[in-house]
Amino acid sequence: MSFASDSPLVQAVVASPNRGVRVGDALDMLILHYTGMPTAQGALERLCDPAAEVSAHYFVFEDGRIVQMVSEADRAWHAGAGAWAGARDINSRSIGIEIAHPGHAGGLPPYPEAQIAAVIELARDIVVRRAIPGPRILAHSDVAPARKEDPGENFPWERLAREGVGHWVAPAPVRDGRFLAMGETGQPIEALQAMLALYGYEQPVTGHFDEATRAVVTAFQRHFRPARIDGIADSSTITTLRDLIAAQPA
Repeated sequence: MSFASDSPLVQAVVASPNRGVRVGDALDMLILHYTGMPTAQGALERLCDPAAEVSAHYFVFEDGRIVQMVSEADRAWHAGAGAWAGARDINSRSIGIEIAHPGHAGGLPPYPEAQIAAVIELARDIVVRRAIPGPRILAHSDVAPARKEDPGENFPWERLAREGVGHWVAPAPVRDGRFLAMGETGQPIEALQAMLALYGYEQPVTGHFDEATRAVVTAFQRHFRPARIDGIADSSTITTLRDLIAAQPA
């Protein structure tokens, strides 16, 4: 089951049996996760446990050590059910990085500097080799907003983008004023939903601000407007979304 590492940054190969064959020939996404478990070793063991049926291509310890678990040529089982920009088999077209971190259940502590530096270096290596565009470097919560929260609102997406990984614009300041929230209906909701779908989120345009829309808005805020995570589309959220769409590469 052993294989040669794909990145020169890998310090060890710990092969996981939880892998499969990619479907199709597109590999154009990078998905970042946190493990959401109390210890890194426990998370690594779970990702190698056949009964768990989960894995990732890479695992980054708190001290910055990088382990590869699945060859990039293979389909790791990291994203589960999800969608982005019309694609549904996220695992077949993505590379997954698991970051050892206790997650929201563990109090969402800051990510260690050594770990973030390693994630940036690894992600940059992957996206250069694989020509993955910035807007397709995503949080697990972006592709599965109703199920997932990782890697969380304290993950430093702005720093990653400054160092060449991901897509980012300065979030619009949070201010009081008009907002869109659960239960509202009408054309402004349709416009919001259409913008979320245009950026890539799985968001039907129904004109109803329902629970699914709230989950997508929350996921958007976790990644792109982390100053306030409330699932309410205020002017800051909407302006930031508009600016991201305008800043997308051609």
